[in-house]
Amino acid sequence: MTTKLVLAAAAAGMFTAAGAQAADLPVAPEPVNYVRVCDAYGSGFFYIPGTETCLRIGGGMRVEFRFNDFADDGNSNWGTRDGNATTTRARAYARFDSRTATEYGLLRTYVDLWFTGDSGGSTNAKVTLKNGFIQFGGFTFGRLGHGFFDFYTGDAWGSMLDQGFSDHETTAFAYTYGFGNGVSASLSIEDATFSRGKLANGFDADGNVVDAFGGHKLPDLVANVRIDQGWGAAQVMGALHQVNGKGSKTGAPVVDSEVGFAIGAGVTFNLPMIAPKDSVSFQAAYAQGAAQYVSSNLDLDGVVKGGNTVDTTTAWGIGGGFKHYWTSQLTSGFSASYASLEAFGNTYDVDQWAVQGNLAWQPVSGFLMGVELEYLNETYDHPSANLKDDDDLVGMFRVQRMF
Repeated sequence: MTTKLVLAAAAAGMFTAAGAQAADLPVAPEPVNYVRVCDAYGSGFFYIPGTETCLRIGGGMRVEFRFNDFADDGNSNWGTRDGNATTTRARAYARFDSRTATEYGLLRTYVDLWFTGDSGGSTNAKVTLKNGFIQFGGFTFGRLGHGFFDFYTGDAWGSMLDQGFSDHETTAFAYTYGFGNGVSASLSIEDATFSRGKLANGFDADGNVVDAFGGHKLPDLVANVRIDQGWGAAQVMGALHQVNGKGSKTGAPVVDSEVGFAIGAGVTFNLPMIAPKDSVSFQAAYAQGAAQYVSSNLDLDGVVKGGNTVDTTTAWGIGGGFKHYWTSQLTSGFSASYASLEAFGNTYDVDQWAVQGNLAWQPVSGFLMGVELEYLNETYDHPSANLKDDDDLVGMFRVQRMF
């Protein structure tokens, strides 16, 4: 064998060995975007992979066994053979909270869906968008579980009877400015259909109030100034509300419209000297032509007089509540309120007061079992067949798990 042949064979062997070794090398894995914890906005948030947006997914489940009105034998629940004396409710929650820091401030979207099934089968099940809004800097746009007038809405659960405070959903376009040190001011344009009562124009043949309220023309204008600090929180608020009338039947004169208003103030004091997380709250409100800003139980904004003139109602209310932790696992909430409404004449004048209280056991975080009693009394100055004095006493047993 010549020298050239020996060198060629050696070179071929080297390339073959190198190729075999290269084939045996491990292949580099594809990069993986691991989920990272986002601690900028509290517990439970994580970064959506590949983005700088933080997301928190939460929800829960609530089940209630309800005892409907059993205040007297004349009610339609326990007092009649076909009344529903006891009912049930099952409700699921799904909540999505996304937040992104931008050069203009926080960009946030929040969605809170309620899936409710009451007694009566699947045909009564419904889905509610309790909250669904976008926040950008100081702006808020969307559906809110509480309007910007609402401050204190009670320390009891109050899921069967309203607690006697301004507490209503709305769709709002609002701006909030923070002055620092926990002080802020908000200006909000809100859908008035969520806060309006009736415009009474007599009674129909069945004895029901004829509602002469017209279509939605102008939204409510709501403003507040609020302070949140270590001692608690306080707020003063006001609202403008249109009472827009219409003709009650063909050929009737067109009813005028008026501008109603409401003002209010509330305060909550933390009471750590009694027990950690204890608090006491007070609130008062006054309104003309905007009664539901005083209490969600009041349902009359005005009365038609002289065929086409609107006389707005006058309403005022006061109330408060106390939240107490007997132990770290045993809590109770108590709320009481009084509200009064006066209208043109005195046919519709009514006084309402409500008391509610509960006791709950929370053996582990996010889970509770408890009972609540709720009472509401309505007394008319001149009760009639269609506006009757009434008292409602209801109760419930609740099991709830939130996360």
